[in-house]
Amino acid sequence: MVTKEQIQRINELYKKQTEGGLTEEEKKEQYELRRLYVESVKENLRSQLEKIKIVDEKENKMMNNDGKCSCHNHKH
Repeated sequence: MVTKEQIQRINELYKKQTEGGLTEEEKKEQYELRRLYVESVKENLRSQLEKIKIVDEKENKMMNNDGKCSCHNHKH
């Protein structure tokens, strides 16, 4: 998980980049912070998607999180 401080630092580096440029060390820091941020977003999305269940019109659960049918009626 990315902290508020890390997000603040990402924004500081972006502002500095647009105003005049970054040192090589700051570029490496920016790259690493952005990578951590993207991984955090992916992890969060993956977690949310795993909690989704697919249901039919009558709210009967149709699919498990692993994508396998759970209705035991294989005529659909």
